[in-house]
Amino acid sequence: MLRGEMTYARTCDRTYQLRRRERLTPAASLPSGGRRPFCYDMLLRLGIHTSVAGSLENSALKAAELGANTFQIFSSSPRMWRASVPERDGIKRLRAARERFDLHPLAIHANYLINLASIDPVIRGKSIEGFRGELERAQAIGAEYVVLHPGSYQGRTVEEGMASLVSGLRESTTGMRRNPVMVLLENTAGAGCQIGSRFEELRAIRDMAANEASLEIGYCLDTCHLYAAGFNIARMAGLHAMLSQAEETLGLAHVRLIHANDSKGGLGSKLDRHAHIGAGKIGRAGFRRILTDRRLRQKPFILETPVDEPGDDRRNLDMLKSLALG
Repeated sequence: MLRGEMTYARTCDRTYQLRRRERLTPAASLPSGGRRPFCYDMLLRLGIHTSVAGSLENSALKAAELGANTFQIFSSSPRMWRASVPERDGIKRLRAARERFDLHPLAIHANYLINLASIDPVIRGKSIEGFRGELERAQAIGAEYVVLHPGSYQGRTVEEGMASLVSGLRESTTGMRRNPVMVLLENTAGAGCQIGSRFEELRAIRDMAANEASLEIGYCLDTCHLYAAGFNIARMAGLHAMLSQAEETLGLAHVRLIHANDSKGGLGSKLDRHAHIGAGKIGRAGFRRILTDRRLRQKPFILETPVDEPGDDRRNLDMLKSLALG
């Protein structure tokens, strides 16, 4: 790192410490003329899932208020098939807020109802239409990523489920121009008939989709899901083993996003229950190792932790920041 960059990085860290003490507004904390409000060693991006209630712009303003420099949203209700269409003025305001507060990247989490691996004709039809809508809205608002759960292969083999998923990706993009938004396959906890708890499954889906769907595909790794699926990332040896396997199987360059969630369930429990950072089975020491590992320092980390009490969102983000400093 050059001398000027080192000075700037130190300024950012001092700014962060000042914000923690005085709770300054985002605008008041900018270290250099309104750009790059929160940074750690010029690389790390820490954010949170925020609500679009009221307007798209509100999601960005909330992220900035909490001190994030990246964020995730639902483009519409995550538990309803019917989706709202974003208004042009709302999109314009969202883009302006993102530039003002340097909120990059923006990820959209796909609707929870979508299951492209399903063979049920009704669910499959709605899933294909719903996912196409997610891609269209993501492109319209300027999101970089759409995060997708691979789905369930219930009633068939996992290989058949993956083939249906890839077919669903193809059908979702039929007739579309190549979409600049990257789809991120999220690893799962492995409960029931979930696809994607094994890296080999995620890699196979990406490989098959490369020849069938006009999409760029990468990966999102969820820390809670990793732990619940049997990767002991709470310990140094387990974290190194997981990252080595991810590099060999997925290619870490294709892992574009980390969902930062502690785990209420035990190692290998297959329980997808998110806990506050440091309050679950991964713990503070585990997250400190994750956040400071050189192989992950350039990956954005986005929280999906519960808000049980007012202020939990800020507390979890502040905890990530504190642990990221080593």
